[in-house]
Amino acid sequence: MTEHLLSGDDVAAHVSELGVKRGGVLLVHASMRSMGKVEGGARTVAATLSRVLGPQGTLVVPSFTPENSDTSRPYLERVRGLDAEAREAVRARMPPYGRDSPAPSMGRLSETVRLAAGAERSDHPQTSFSALGAAAGKLTAGHRPDCHLGEDSPLALLYESDAQILLLGTDYSTCTAFHLAEYRVPDPPRRSYRCVVTAHGRPQWWEYEDVDLDDSDFGALGRDFERSGHDTAVRSGRVGRAQSRLIRFTAAVDFAVGWLVDHRPARSGSASRTPGP
Repeated sequence: MTEHLLSGDDVAAHVSELGVKRGGVLLVHASMRSMGKVEGGARTVAATLSRVLGPQGTLVVPSFTPENSDTSRPYLERVRGLDAEAREAVRARMPPYGRDSPAPSMGRLSETVRLAAGAERSDHPQTSFSALGAAAGKLTAGHRPDCHLGEDSPLALLYESDAQILLLGTDYSTCTAFHLAEYRVPDPPRRSYRCVVTAHGRPQWWEYEDVDLDDSDFGALGRDFERSGHDTAVRSGRVGRAQSRLIRFTAAVDFAVGWLVDHRPARSGSASRTPGP
């Protein structure tokens, strides 16, 4: 049996039925593979989401680059079992971050938005966001390089904008909005991060301190959020074959703050778990 080829109109109908707001701000985490076959692929999906949002709307995606950090989870997994010389060789090949740096681990839709004409990108060397639409410049401005996902990042501006989150074939483990809640709990634990950037035209390693990010329990957090009685905060449905959720950003973050306080014991360090970005 031949699989149905999704058109842009099919995608538009599905996300509109979920409740994507025309003129609104939409943060998307997407698995293109989960949707099935789409005519035109990620370009069609990006263009369709922008069309549904309309000329006053804004589409936002993560453009994270853990590939340039030796404190990131991908790096630690890559060098596990290597000796010191081999680890140093991996570090030496790491490209410095630039505004044009690719974000391959974020998926095809995110890369399509990042590369679109008129897209804006925030300045963080590890956890930047790309945006396309009316508020793209505003939402990506002022991303402080020592603040991954907190009050000086696009996530705080998305919260103020009453944004929606679309988990398009992904689960709550990808929901970056929950990271903003990590900054809003009392006295969050902190740790050091390190990445390679460009300074004075040359690659340079830069170390900084920020909140100790941990997405290992976001699946449980998301399930409890759905069970919490926030009936209007989450809408579920399919976009193509992809089981998807449309979530109110503010409701997710506000719930997550209380949940993290109740469910995470005070941590004195991060040595017992795999680091985040």
